[in-house]
Amino acid sequence: MKNKNIEILSTKLSGVNNPILVINGKKNTKNIKFNVYEGKKKIDYIDDLMFSKDEFLLNILLSKKPSVVKVYYINNDKEELIYKCYNNKLKRLLLKVFSKLENFFNVFLAFGKFIKILWKKYRLLVPISSLKLELLELKEEIRNRNFKNFYNPYNLIDYNKWIETKEEKTEYKELKYEPLISVLIPIYNIGQEYLSKCLDSILNGHYQNFEICLVDDCSTNKETIDTLKEYEKKDKRIKVKFRKENGHISKTTNDALSMATGEFVALVDDDDELTEDALYCVAKVLNDDKTLDFIYSDEDKLDYKGNRCYPNFKPDYSPDTLLGLNYICHLAVIRKKIVEEVGGFEVGLEGSQDHDLFLKVVEKTDKIYHIPKILYHWRIVKGSTSESLDNKEYALEKGRQAVENAVKRRKRTGTVTIEKKSLHYLVNYDVKKEPLVSIIIPTKDYADITEKCLESIYKKTTYKNYEIILMNNNSSKKETFDLFDKYKKKYKNFRVIDANYEFNYSRINNDAVKNAKGDYICLLNNDTEIISGDWLTNMVGYAMQPEIGAVGAKLLYPDDTVQHGGIILGLGGTAGHIGVNLPKDDLLNFGRLLVPFDCSAVTAACLLVSKKKYLEVNGLDEKLTVAFNDVDFNMKLLDKGYYNICIPQVTLYHYESKTRGYDTTSEKHKRFLKEKEYMYKKWNDKLLNDKFYNKNLSKNIPFNLDK
Repeated sequence: MKNKNIEILSTKLSGVNNPILVINGKKNTKNIKFNVYEGKKKIDYIDDLMFSKDEFLLNILLSKKPSVVKVYYINNDKEELIYKCYNNKLKRLLLKVFSKLENFFNVFLAFGKFIKILWKKYRLLVPISSLKLELLELKEEIRNRNFKNFYNPYNLIDYNKWIETKEEKTEYKELKYEPLISVLIPIYNIGQEYLSKCLDSILNGHYQNFEICLVDDCSTNKETIDTLKEYEKKDKRIKVKFRKENGHISKTTNDALSMATGEFVALVDDDDELTEDALYCVAKVLNDDKTLDFIYSDEDKLDYKGNRCYPNFKPDYSPDTLLGLNYICHLAVIRKKIVEEVGGFEVGLEGSQDHDLFLKVVEKTDKIYHIPKILYHWRIVKGSTSESLDNKEYALEKGRQAVENAVKRRKRTGTVTIEKKSLHYLVNYDVKKEPLVSIIIPTKDYADITEKCLESIYKKTTYKNYEIILMNNNSSKKETFDLFDKYKKKYKNFRVIDANYEFNYSRINNDAVKNAKGDYICLLNNDTEIISGDWLTNMVGYAMQPEIGAVGAKLLYPDDTVQHGGIILGLGGTAGHIGVNLPKDDLLNFGRLLVPFDCSAVTAACLLVSKKKYLEVNGLDEKLTVAFNDVDFNMKLLDKGYYNICIPQVTLYHYESKTRGYDTTSEKHKRFLKEKEYMYKKWNDKLLNDKFYNKNLSKNIPFNLDK
């Protein structure tokens, strides 16, 4: 069923006993509405929680009774049918059976491949030293073949099954240190039901050394006022203030802050809920480290029926990610004196006042801790930001101003724009005086590929102050040397250095750096092609920031799908690329393929770093001749306290084959396994624990939840 405003990408009917229909699609209009009918009965759905203007996701909870389900798009008050299906238990049961059979078949194929590899490599006589790595390869193969082994966090049934079976339970112990936590809640015309649930979730929590500071911003709803008075009488720890004039959220929350006597303040909205263990978990980490100033947790949402949905499993503190979006959000607990020191909540930035506050707080302290556990439920209410950012477009511009203010406070210059698809913020730093950049390109023959790379740099790059160092590794073909001569004659900033020894990627680049004149080093593969002229300007702008180590780009296959969008440590057993095979403008996880995100590593296929920092960590490890040398280099930068970042506004083509696999019968694969083993021995648990990737998320299929 076609519609000019709606395109359905996928549908899934699942749940034998608790049926749910999930519809994913694209839209080319802003505020869309749907009507969903089960038979003749109109039913509720949850939609548009993907924080995107042109995507939607419907989660439709169905009854167990057989029925015809129809989904209509509302256009000019008229219903247009866009999807229809028949729902009954037999159909759902058959879908589940087929899914299980598919799982079994995928495991069978993976195991067959595993036996074939063991026969070719070892004639089945596998050395004990190699067995662990081979089993990891098998596990990775099964996971990659079998997406059914994962819970989709955006599917209500999947997510709630994960809650039941996998969510970590809190073990309560006596705490020696119990700081007073002041919970700040601004109030405006909230109904009794939601306000009571919010307050009860705090009152009934395990941790009891708190106070609740409630400030009403001139509500006109009598139910709101009556509920506040009722709770004020109920518990001495509840303080209530009624403002005499409407001042909006910043002034109201500042009034709550002025009432607070706690050592820490917790920010809570009047219709949301804390988990039973929320404040206890905060106090527990403070018992482990009393110097902490800023603590935040993971969160999820409550749908219109009170079901938990749409989890946000966050990274540990990520300063550049925070400039792009308020990924911290809820639950946030901050030392009160720091909140007061930065002036509380900014009047004039209503709608983004929390984002502004967080940006100011992190400028005052690095004692920041992330609890990788859901402690906060953000309620979806019609018209709220939790339902869709379309509801508070004014907040986008306020957020842009908050980020721009932060850039200025930090004495940096640059532009801050709203990225149109993700609705997050894109920061590009100015480069007023262009430092010399040495672009290092290893090559061996393949003159046509290398020339395509060189030509794109020289024709498109707007940055003027660079040199290119071509590292010639045992080239033998006449056309290759003709290419060298051609570019030597044509460009004064072009050099060729011979590296005529056995291929060692790390040594080749380290030798090039010794000969490089630039203050900044750009490692670049010869099978890449520049797309936009400002690529080097943007990368240098980030690399110039004192806290940033390696800067990477978004790399695309020739068909405009993603080859690289950063690296997750432990993904697939060692390390894996983010976003592989997704469309180039896919949102993935909170827009991370569209705006800068801190990550543990970026690929050396296009990596820029200051020469000083390159030398500080002794460059690339020459024991890693082919694989993982870039991951190892990034990890050394992390160890020195730097942040690595992927900036997707810089995009290149990478002509690496999408279908290229490892030759399991060759010496190359044996070397790969040897270098993989070296990484395990060198980094141990650090290789498996990525602080920029939440521990609750799968290390096999990115941003899913393991069964």
